[in-house]
Amino acid sequence: MTKPPLAEVPIRSAAELTDRWAAVLEPPILGAHSLWLMWLHEDGRPLTVILPVEDMPRLPSHALLSGLLAVHEGISDEHLDGGGHLALALCRPGRPDITEDDDAWVGALSEVLDDRIEGTWSLHLAAGGRVQPLIDLPS
Repeated sequence: MTKPPLAEVPIRSAAELTDRWAAVLEPPILGAHSLWLMWLHEDGRPLTVILPVEDMPRLPSHALLSGLLAVHEGISDEHLDGGGHLALALCRPGRPDITEDDDAWVGALSEVLDDRIEGTWSLHLAAGGRVQPLIDLPS
């Protein structure tokens, strides 16, 4: 029996999204900061594109987050009818413990995304060989 490609397997729970990020980011080469973007249809099917943004700063900036929002809006409008789910994974070197810098990303992303996007969003942290949710996939 053959398995379908990951892009054909819907993600229907927060645990499944964490498992998917762990699979996508394997092996976890976390020598620098990066942010990965994945989009899901409302039924949980991921788009076939996953966008890694390399050489991210340790802390988010307004310009960076504005650019992220513009990319999301373009993808969402063209492929998800303006809705869907934006799944983000913040990758960084170091221990898997959540840091003040990680909290700064959560706060900044919440400020920009909570009221400005249609659909939902989530954020995972990949550090120290572990992937864990910072903002879970909504039920």
